[in-house]
Amino acid sequence: MYSRTLQAESSARTRIEREFDPDAIRRLKESSGADITIGGAEIAGQAMSAGLIDECHLLLNPIVLGGGKQALPDNLRMRLELLGERRFRSGVVHLHYRVIV
Repeated sequence: MYSRTLQAESSARTRIEREFDPDAIRRLKESSGADITIGGAEIAGQAMSAGLIDECHLLLNPIVLGGGKQALPDNLRMRLELLGERRFRSGVVHLHYRVIV
């Protein structure tokens, strides 16, 4: 788990790292038999910039805010293929993309 604010692990199987390491994630992807989930605007953006993302799930909310963290990093260009979409009664839209390399 990557976090600059958490003080303690939540379980014996958890380790906290303070700085994102793309090479460590690459090794984890190669050795893992399951999907890996990355969440959070900053770390997801770093993983996108490092070319570590295979699929992307975006949740769009019908609210406009004038501040906060960016959803995507500056100067990022990725080709995406839409795999699915789902609309919720609340107005939220879920978009599921595959990254085209």
